[in-house]
Order: sequence, then structure tokens, then C-alpha cells
Amino acid sequence: MAIVIGSDHAAFEEKEMIERYLISKGIEVIDVGPDSADRCDYPDFAMKLSRTVVAENGRGVLLCGSGIGVSMVANRFKGIRAALCRTAHEAKLSRQHNDANVLCLGARISSEQELQGMIDAWLEAEFEDGRHTGRVAKFNDIGIE
Repeated sequence: MAIVIGSDHAAFEEKEMIERYLISKGIEVIDVGPDSADRCDYPDFAMKLSRTVVAENGRGVLLCGSGIGVSMVANRFKGIRAALCRTAHEAKLSRQHNDANVLCLGARISSEQELQGMIDAWLEAEFEDGRHTGRVAKFNDIGIE
């Protein structure tokens, strides 16, 4: 499965690092931008990533300076379950309990090693179903598009 990645200008370098990291792990990457560190608006790329994740029934990693803005935009889309995470444990739980299909990260908050650790935890974790299935179903169809 390919991982869709996107960011704003504040997280451009981290997005590029994550792309290289995922490729080094043999994971296909779909980069929705931006293509440079020139100033841009995070909603544009969060919307593009969200639409791609929904269309591909895939997973994505979104970054901005704090991770807050991109998570707010992504969670407005029907079928997106975006989790803003600060630790590998949170990233793992976002998959296990919430079936998060978009991981939101803060480039100005976390180090390269922390970002990689969160991505690894998120990719390795599986949704646990069971008691979580009904909870996720209650909000899965909320949103636009």
C-alpha cells in the first residue's frame, strides 16, 4: 500500500525526509506537495491529501508546523480519521483504537527521530476492531464529500 504524504512550507524539509525514510523501507509514496519550501497554505495540501486517501482507500501522513491546522482540515472530510500525535504511543493507539488513516505531525514540535518513531508505530499497529468498531462507525460518515 502506498502512503500519501503532504505538508505546508513549514514542514517541507520534514516531508522530504519522511518520503526518503518510507522509500528506504520499501514503501511506495504519493507526494501531494508542496514541491518547495516556498510559502503556501496548509489547507490546500491537507484537502488534496484527504481526497487522495479517500479515493485510494489508503493512508496518509500530513505535516505542518504544529500538526494542528492540517488535522483540523483533514477531519472535515468524510472517511478521514486524522490523528494529531506527539508520541509513538499515541500513534500506535490511533491505529489500534481509532483506525486512523491519516497521521498528523508537527514539524516544529518533534525531532526527526521522534517523527520516524511515530511513523513506524503507526505503520506497524493494526486496528483492534471489537469494542472500537462501533465507536469508529459512529463518526466515519460525518463530513464533507
